[in-house]
Amino acid sequence: MSKKPAQPELDPQRLYLISPALAEAESFAPALEAALAAGDVACALLRFASPDEGTAKKIVRALLPVAQKYDAALLVDGDPKVAVRTDADGVHIRGQGDQLEEVLGDAIETLKPDRIVGAGGVKTRHDSMTVGELDVDYVMFGDPQPDGWTPPLEQVIERVSWWTEIFTVPCVGFATTLSDVRPISEAGADFVALGDAVWNDARGPALAVAEAQAALVRGDSR
Repeated sequence: MSKKPAQPELDPQRLYLISPALAEAESFAPALEAALAAGDVACALLRFASPDEGTAKKIVRALLPVAQKYDAALLVDGDPKVAVRTDADGVHIRGQGDQLEEVLGDAIETLKPDRIVGAGGVKTRHDSMTVGELDVDYVMFGDPQPDGWTPPLEQVIERVSWWTEIFTVPCVGFATTLSDVRPISEAGADFVALGDAVWNDARGPALAVAEAQAALVRGDSR
């Protein structure tokens, strides 16, 4: 019996955490540390309750050592200046159409090649392809809108599956619930993102992250 050719090895999938909208860091730090300790988390994205730059910088500086302890990149939501001034690892930019391309271009010029620039909020395939041609480190599908709304799971799976068949730029699929992690993982996402499903879990963030880690189909790189 002839042997089948060896299958190429795929890089393990990793988790990506999105914080609640933070007004301060002290009360969130224990939850972040518990979550990072419980799984293979590549990135933690910090969102802010206020547009005040001074408050945002305090939050980032307070939480950066927690992320560094677990070798997770700490990203800032939407503000390249805060990322630079706090020595964060990068920024996540949201937007639509020409606005997204323009804002991403400014972020890339400011942060690359030393820091991460990720893109989210892309709704159409055209916008996705436009973003994919820029020097971004990842594209996220399904990330929450400013009002908290997220697209249906089926839409996220369709977009992730389409992207991974065509593009080499890594993609992140956002899982609204823990049960969404497995299907998004099976669709081929390089990273699976989670937000309130972790922070609002009655069992605590550690057990939520551990469950999400176990649901990834490409295993654990730790």
